[in-house]
Amino acid sequence: EHRPYNPGDEIKHIDWKVYAKTERLYVKKYEEETNLRCYVLLDTSSSMFYKYFSPWSKLRYAIHFGSSLMYLMNRQRDACGLITFDEGINNFIPAKSSYSHLRMLFAEFENLLEQEKNADSNKRKTATAQAMHEVAERLNHRSLVVVLTDLFENVEKHDQLISALKHLRHSKHEVLLFNVLEEKSERDLDFSDRRLIMQDMETGSQMEVVPSQIREDYQKKVKELTHKFKMACSEFQIDFEQLDTQSEFDMALLAYLNKRKRLG
Repeated sequence: EHRPYNPGDEIKHIDWKVYAKTERLYVKKYEEETNLRCYVLLDTSSSMFYKYFSPWSKLRYAIHFGSSLMYLMNRQRDACGLITFDEGINNFIPAKSSYSHLRMLFAEFENLLEQEKNADSNKRKTATAQAMHEVAERLNHRSLVVVLTDLFENVEKHDQLISALKHLRHSKHEVLLFNVLEEKSERDLDFSDRRLIMQDMETGSQMEVVPSQIREDYQKKVKELTHKFKMACSEFQIDFEQLDTQSEFDMALLAYLNKRKRLG
């Protein structure tokens, strides 16, 4: 069977005999020989544009990390795809294993990085649970889903997020959850002890605080939240890893490789 040639298709798959008869380019349909289907599920909400101590925003860090993952996937002949979301799914690129497809994914990452220039004027909230539920329904084949997000949701939505992770697992998908944070500021609240104005990047709301007065309680709540997600992920056999935007991501890549090795 054949289908019309599309820009980006591998030239080696063109059926030149058909071209000789019809003077039209067609490529042979075939089942892609891949070892595994992998999807990077990337949070592109406004909170991901945050940076303070780090030279890279969480989004830029996640994109560079995601690019490294996709390169490894491609080298292992795994098919890789990309799903981006904020208040809903914005882009759903099916998994393929060709090098031309990988270049197309990298181009999409470049487009996302351009959005940093308009981060202040384009406020986008997060609906991580909704995106995960939709992904669980839309993926027809068993896949490895690599989630890159800061897990910044309203407290009342945390249980919804855990339910969505459970949905992915019950749909037979493997899940690797990376919690992307600038840990010095977002986990430790390690600011100088002076009065600061903190702004919610997704809503624009502001609050005046003195870090030293709230640091202990803040760190306790962050620790409790992290523990909650770790326990839920352990229960559902989901790998949970933390990514600090001020650190190298070699250990995180190792976590992916270990996961990939277990999948065979």
